[in-house]
Amino acid sequence: MNTTALAAVAAALLASAALHAAPPETVNLTLSFETEAATGAVLVSLFDSEAAYSGGAPVRRGRVDVAAGEREAVFAGLPAGTYAVKAFHDVDGDGRMNVNPFGQPTEPFAFSNNAPASMGPAAWEGARFTVAGETAQTILIR
Repeated sequence: MNTTALAAVAAALLASAALHAAPPETVNLTLSFETEAATGAVLVSLFDSEAAYSGGAPVRRGRVDVAAGEREAVFAGLPAGTYAVKAFHDVDGDGRMNVNPFGQPTEPFAFSNNAPASMGPAAWEGARFTVAGETAQTILIR
């Protein structure tokens, strides 16, 4: 068999294997929120990298209607990986995080792992967690 024919057979086998490969495993992430207010909604942003967490776009967003009694957000079909969450309780329902004249939040907020905030959002290192299989986390919003 010449080299060209051997290369063609190898390419065909690789293409066939790619068509029959299992799709990447996806998992569900369930976030439960404990909050003191019974009005409004918790707005959740899920990030899949430090760059996105530090100012980019979230990979997913969620809304938990606290006024209707909801307390959980489920992100289904996520690829396994490292994630972090930023959330705030939009108590007045205006769709944005309210702040005082100095830029400090006036509505409750939290981060995954209940990571502490210090002069800004919690650090990626404190908020990141691994999703590998069904994952659940409870976040305290204060």
